[in-house]
Amino acid sequence: MLSNLVDRRAMLSRLMAGAALVVGPTLNARAWAAAPAGVKLSDGTLTIEFDAAMQSRVSHGGKPVTPMAAGEALFLADHRALDRFLLLDHKETAVSGPHGPGRRHQLRATSSGAVEQLLDITFLDHYPGLALYELRYRNTGTAPLAIAGWRVATHDLLSHPAGAWSFAGASYPDRRDWVQKVAPGFEQRNFMGMNGSDYGGGTPVAVVWRRDVGLAIGHIETVPRLVSLPVAAQPDGARVGLSGDEPNLLAPGATLTLPTAFLMTHVGDHFRPLDAYRRIMAERGLAAPAIPESSYGPIWCAWGYERNFTPEQVYGTLPKAKELGFEWAVLDDGWQTSEGDWKLDRKKFPRGDADMKAFADRIKADGMRPRLWFAPLAIDPGTDILRDHADMLILDRDGAAQNVSWWSAFTMCPAYPPTIEFFRAQVRRIIGDWGFEGLKLDGQHLNGVAPCYNPAHNHARPEESFEKLQDFWKAIYDEAMAINPQAVIELCPCGDSFAFHNIPAMNNTPASDPTSSWQVRLKGKTFKALMGPSAPFSGDHVELSDGRDDFASTYGIGAIPSTKFTWPKDVANPAEPLPPGGFVLTAEKEGLWRKWIDLYRTNMLPKGRYLGGLYDIGFDKPEAHAIERDGALHYAFYADTWDGPLTLRGLGAGRYTLTDSFTGSPLGAATATNNSIRAKFQRFLLVQATPAPGEKA
Repeated sequence: MLSNLVDRRAMLSRLMAGAALVVGPTLNARAWAAAPAGVKLSDGTLTIEFDAAMQSRVSHGGKPVTPMAAGEALFLADHRALDRFLLLDHKETAVSGPHGPGRRHQLRATSSGAVEQLLDITFLDHYPGLALYELRYRNTGTAPLAIAGWRVATHDLLSHPAGAWSFAGASYPDRRDWVQKVAPGFEQRNFMGMNGSDYGGGTPVAVVWRRDVGLAIGHIETVPRLVSLPVAAQPDGARVGLSGDEPNLLAPGATLTLPTAFLMTHVGDHFRPLDAYRRIMAERGLAAPAIPESSYGPIWCAWGYERNFTPEQVYGTLPKAKELGFEWAVLDDGWQTSEGDWKLDRKKFPRGDADMKAFADRIKADGMRPRLWFAPLAIDPGTDILRDHADMLILDRDGAAQNVSWWSAFTMCPAYPPTIEFFRAQVRRIIGDWGFEGLKLDGQHLNGVAPCYNPAHNHARPEESFEKLQDFWKAIYDEAMAINPQAVIELCPCGDSFAFHNIPAMNNTPASDPTSSWQVRLKGKTFKALMGPSAPFSGDHVELSDGRDDFASTYGIGAIPSTKFTWPKDVANPAEPLPPGGFVLTAEKEGLWRKWIDLYRTNMLPKGRYLGGLYDIGFDKPEAHAIERDGALHYAFYADTWDGPLTLRGLGAGRYTLTDSFTGSPLGAATATNNSIRAKFQRFLLVQATPAPGEKA
């Protein structure tokens, strides 16, 4: 079975990534002669041309950006690829729905009379440059049709001398960058299921872009799907598309309906298509919840003391954290006896629940808000709950459990009602009984799970575990909100590319174990698109950034500052070697930390409007970001070193006074037509553009 799966996926990978597209069944000459000449569909920005064989070409603003090729195909189990169909007819109608008014084009085609292709393409008035794809295949033959897979809206963005960049929403164990340059030989499958035992899920969108134009593909189903969004370098461009490789036996007369997809041409990086995707999904009922004021509070986390922390270490640090301006105190991993039982460690909390409530009360008494680390769905070997409730496990088709590698644990099924109720009870204990005001839900395993074959669960389909993970998180969120409507629910999927379908169940998110400052910034830009321009995103512990002090990367993208400093000293026997200088808050660090928190609290940029369409994170040098807040524009530029001109995009009418936000030094003035300044800096430069007195932004 495994070898067959590998063979099938290898075949589909070759079909997706290869330069040549495979030709399907041949139609006779008379049929081809009678075929319509083709159709041209357009909303004035995006144009999609189909020839008589249903090959297509995409244009942006009237300029072709892809070659004519078969964007859609059905792959059969006998290794044939049906990618040439005879176009039979085309109908156009006006439509109106959750996304507003638009025009729908219905194309009907056939492959030798054996398979009918029904493709509806809808242009939406509110989304110029974007088209929805609804594709169905009907078996019009007399025998069952064994299907190995399919692809839709798959195109090669033509090459450009400056090359191309890509965004992919898939998760990988190596925690790779979500934004990467498409170098020769680049290929990434971007499977939305599990790409490791505990790494999976993501945002079902892929984007490739040149300096002048980009192409985005994704699906807009309200539940996650086990599909791929492969991106691959080609000799003459970069290929991107949507595909699936689940086998299907299509009976005569039966129809295979593919996930509703979208194709979008755009200018700039991945921000605009992700922003459009967010708005479309909100119209379909999936949107980030209302954000409580407390979600923007700066965060101090006790993780600098690691799992062997003592309550006294936390208590001793609270006054310093409060003095510096931090509002949240997060108790991280180590309060529990195990992942699974979630019993209190009596060495730290000898009176059990009473001590944990006293701990949360102590944080409040010191003027801060308590948040507790928690890793739902992980269950350790040897725990009581595993002994008593092994029925909660996800099992594969061979009866093996799904591993959580980080904790040497197993995964519980989120679609099994007893699992849901168990964790709702834990939330009632943490928020209701103990009095914590927030949850840090942590672990790479919480972003996606494998299909579940546990017979105790009576799943209608194994994929229910994967598809209903979003419902599990929403149950956790709703339970917390019912107790404390101002609670902060943070999802931290440890390096995964965040699963968009989980967004309605969270009101705070971190950069989630970034490996660099670049990841802090690219994740921040991505979240501002996916959650909204005022998303409560934190840079995660600043100690994970370049130099372990790069608050500039957090501040400049409108993120919430976070740290795990220790005080007055580091742990004596750390589980892992400390970095040079440790995590202790030295006098030098304290001055720097204080300065950044003061600057953050003065301007509160996360509450501003992140202007993600002004700068291209791939092509613009130096890297740049912009935020509008109360009429002022705040710019952030990043480079190892820079000595040259900077362009301040997005200025309104009138004259602006320019200031270095970090040093307070004057930088001159600018207008919308005279918006270039010369600057020299290392690492970063922050520029605040404020309307001059008497001027209106």
